[in-house]
Amino acid sequence: MPEIKSHKPGAFCWAEVGTVNTKKTKAFYSELFGWKYEDKPAGEFGVYSMCKSGGKELAGLYEMPPNLLAMGVPPHWMSYVAVASADAAAKKIQQHGGTVQQGPFDVMEVGRMAICTDPTGATFSIWEPKAHKGAGVMGERGTPCWFELTTKGLDKAEKFYRDVFGWSVKKGGDYDYREITAPGAPQPQGGMMEITPQHGPMPPNWKIYFTVDDCDGDAQRAKTLGGKVLVPPMDIPSVGRFAVLSDPAGATFAIIKLAHGSTESHGPEHKKAAAPAKSPNKKR
Repeated sequence: MPEIKSHKPGAFCWAEVGTVNTKKTKAFYSELFGWKYEDKPAGEFGVYSMCKSGGKELAGLYEMPPNLLAMGVPPHWMSYVAVASADAAAKKIQQHGGTVQQGPFDVMEVGRMAICTDPTGATFSIWEPKAHKGAGVMGERGTPCWFELTTKGLDKAEKFYRDVFGWSVKKGGDYDYREITAPGAPQPQGGMMEITPQHGPMPPNWKIYFTVDDCDGDAQRAKTLGGKVLVPPMDIPSVGRFAVLSDPAGATFAIIKLAHGSTESHGPEHKKAAAPAKSPNKKR
């Protein structure tokens, strides 16, 4: 698959895991997905590791600072949405009922970002690219292929993201699962659903799915590597087989073996038929 050179505004463009033991976390994802790493100095942020597959950047990894941990923020995966202007997007987020937790601020010469929360409480980040354009690969084995919101107040969340990012939203099937597509994108890149009693205690959250070739085998391997299986492998009719996992530090993510193999672009034609993790980590 050719390297992704840029991401249109409104598209998910990056994934990032904050952890408490970078050495152990790197080993886990390296064994599970075959990732390689390139450590880069990040000024006051310390060291930022670029996670790579086939020489292409797909995600970031960093050691969480003590102040975040002291605030009760657990290890977590963060989803990033590309924007033309972080400052303009931050204002728009606030105008439509969202909250800007941090920023916008420059990340040296690589980009400008802000950490935000939607009106239902789910956290995400926005990214204005400069030197760093975002993920160079998505949809291949061991790389992000789908971004999923599970929340309380689905209609409110849908309106917010439509107004802020211009997403189109399509309901699929009998189950109220809504596929989201960024402006100008050829296919959906994610989805959203309402938290139900079936999920158990769960805060609103964005979850990232990674493509795998063997859902059952990789779920078991994650467990032997020190992770946990939060939701065991199960089928999504006509889509594939998925499981929800957490790494040794506790950051939650999902894996999926797609019925049709590798995605051509950013995500599967995803019509969800089952509930995901029952107790994912609370995002910052």
